Amino acid sequence: MAKIVAIANQKGGVGKTTTCVNLCAALTLRGKKILLADCDPQGNATSGMGIDKNSSPGMYELLISGADIFSCICSTPYGDVIPAGRNLAAASLELDEVETRENTLRSALIKLYSDYDYILIDCPPSLEMLTVNALVAADSVLIPMQCEYYALEGIVDLITSIKLCKKRLNRRLEIEGIVLTMYDSRMNLTAQVANELKRFLPQKVYNTVIPRSVRLSEAPSHGKPGVIYDSSNRGSKGYLALAEEFLNKQV
Repeated sequence: MAKIVAIANQKGGVGKTTTCVNLCAALTLRGKKILLADCDPQGNATSGMGIDKNSSPGMYELLISGADIFSCICSTPYGDVIPAGRNLAAASLELDEVETRENTLRSALIKLYSDYDYILIDCPPSLEMLTVNALVAADSVLIPMQCEYYALEGIVDLITSIKLCKKRLNRRLEIEGIVLTMYDSRMNLTAQVANELKRFLPQKVYNTVIPRSVRLSEAPSHGKPGVIYDSSNRGSKGYLALAEEFLNKQV
């Protein structure tokens, strides 16, 4: 039965989509059957996996038009994808008119439970209806976080939202862990934020950190995850190690 992991952070620019795409590819390289469900209207995870953002049907048709979920899946060598594009931006407003709006994504993904080992959901950088759908569908939340002061402030709000969702909508929901991204060991602030986070959430911070990497930034323009585009750079090695630590935590 698939484990569903929402990759979320309401703060943008923290490496959320990069983490989703590269973890998907790294787990696929380890022989796991992975689906990436793109719930971000920016569609960066979609293009990062080499799929056209205009692919249809996709996440919008799945959530709003009730499209058959199997027809919404695009296959790549790095994992399967339910794509997203700009039309998904209207989904939050349209879902407001649906009676069971928080459960729309979960109801669709149930049909895939026996087909995948893990389903990764790339969430928008905000706490809106698409993110709520992802949190209701998920078993756990993986939080990428940049080591800076504002990110530390934002993590408190996100954890509060996760706890509220767990209490009211999804009692299964747990924090999978926190991944420190864009890590720069030369900066004192990096160490300070990392230490504060480990004090605030002991046992939840991954040992693996993801360093800054130009090659990871280049990879999306080639339609490939960084771990495929250049597996030898520091960032890719970080994500390959993250996949291993992630799998070890599931045992």
